[in-house]
Amino acid sequence: MRKPIIAGNWKMYKLYGEAVDTALALKPLVANANHCEVIIAPVFTALRAVSDRLEGSNVSVAAQDCATQNAFGALTGEVAPIMLKDAGCKYCIIGHSERRQFFGESDATVNLKAKAALEAGLKAIVCVGESLSERESGNAENVVRGQLSAGLSGLTVDEMSRIIIAYEPVWAIGTGKTATPAQAQEMHSHIRDVVGKDHGSDVAASVRILYGGSVKPENIAELMDQPDLDGALVGGASLDAESFAKIVSYK
Repeated sequence: MRKPIIAGNWKMYKLYGEAVDTALALKPLVANANHCEVIIAPVFTALRAVSDRLEGSNVSVAAQDCATQNAFGALTGEVAPIMLKDAGCKYCIIGHSERRQFFGESDATVNLKAKAALEAGLKAIVCVGESLSERESGNAENVVRGQLSAGLSGLTVDEMSRIIIAYEPVWAIGTGKTATPAQAQEMHSHIRDVVGKDHGSDVAASVRILYGGSVKPENIAELMDQPDLDGALVGGASLDAESFAKIVSYK
């Protein structure tokens, strides 16, 4: 049985105090949400403070990115996964489309980061998704297949048990557009098929696949009705505690 995950990616929003206040506001609103795992991903500077405030609750903390290695070194500006674990994180988002688009991350980089995160004891939320031109040209499935095969290359069955996949069609992120439930289900089914071919049927049956792309309280229930959707990676709607809590309580 795949337990759903509702994760909030706060992106580059909220100063320290705002992040703490939002986490504290969210905590009681989702305290009885036993049907799913709840995750929030604040900016680096608020990770420790938010993690401390949420200790003992059912809300876990994720980082939005990590370095490709855990060995300390002269890598100015980087944050190693082991440092994120030390700051209270349990998860790390890797390969978000904005990292790929604006910071030149490749599938090879995603693979290194996923392995480093797993090595540090984190669970990795690995993002895949196609652009609008790739979808309109009929190449969406091939693009996602390539991202999956390269990004998850070389992972063992045990390591795959700590991988969560997030499908985020780039054309639906922050645009107000959302893949229809049927479109989302079609791609999620494809992702599960690719994972099965690359890592075996048992891994494919158990891996959790989240949908990301303009998820809101108004559309979460219909999305979650799809058999291969195991949760959501929520952007803008996760910045407000009450809005995010409504998404968490989709049932």
